[in-house]
Amino acid sequence: MTDIRPRRSVLYMPGSNARALEKAKTLPVDTVIFDLEDAVAPEQKESAREQVIAAVKAGGYGPREVVVRMNPLSAPWGIGDLEAIATSGADAILVPKAETVDDVMAIGRVLSRLGAPTELAIWLMMETPRAVLNAGDIAEAVEEDAGRRLDALVIGTNDLAKETRTRIVPGRATMMPWLMTFVAAARANDLAIIDGVFNDLDDADGFAAECRQGRDLGMDGKTLIHPKQIEEANRAFAPSEEEIEEARAVIAAFEAPENAGKGAISLNGRMVERLHAEIAEKTVALADAIAARGGA
Repeated sequence: MTDIRPRRSVLYMPGSNARALEKAKTLPVDTVIFDLEDAVAPEQKESAREQVIAAVKAGGYGPREVVVRMNPLSAPWGIGDLEAIATSGADAILVPKAETVDDVMAIGRVLSRLGAPTELAIWLMMETPRAVLNAGDIAEAVEEDAGRRLDALVIGTNDLAKETRTRIVPGRATMMPWLMTFVAAARANDLAIIDGVFNDLDDADGFAAECRQGRDLGMDGKTLIHPKQIEEANRAFAPSEEEIEEARAVIAAFEAPENAGKGAISLNGRMVERLHAEIAEKTVALADAIAARGGA
């Protein structure tokens, strides 16, 4: 089985805030996104880039995945961001407003020209109507030269609401077709899928409900706008003790000599198939990966 990397909590942090970049080293978050786009004013773009790249190169983030969100290539700072991130040592580059296969290919070509290591992954913000319509093709993209850098899709619900004039309502019924389109595109192409942010920092119950919904929809984790949201996201997108215990029981049952070669067995009064054993293996692998992170 491919190694599973926990991405339960994915925290945006403004690239212009030096204290935030340092604080990220102490937070129990799976992934940090140092943002050079929405969170940074135009007059701070250049200095924020220098600050973020210096922080990434200095390291100290332990097991946390470090991602840098660039400005669009069409923006004045886009190519400069890409050049700086390419050899910074970041785990991934987050590309805003991905809408076509060509968007992915263009980023891949520039990264190859800049000599970026093949380990530098591409994450894509899916946040426009065109991204919805092209989601399947985008998720299938294989970048030229470096092979497949594409690793994750990140849903940008705020921008999607803006571009479609949709209201974000409790339960997100207005967005459900689009959310599931992105989940299907990601799963069909072995990509991670990260849910959008929850805007109301004072609505803890609403945030918890949306985390549970995201997990029920098949997502790997949730993007966050404040450290106070980390604990709940980590809880919601991790298997519970009961789920882990049940998964281990399913695996053990199929490993028993008397069940060798069987496609389905009876376990604790219910029928269990081989596909359930495969699901159980992923559950245990995720639990083990989370445990290996310790408190970080």
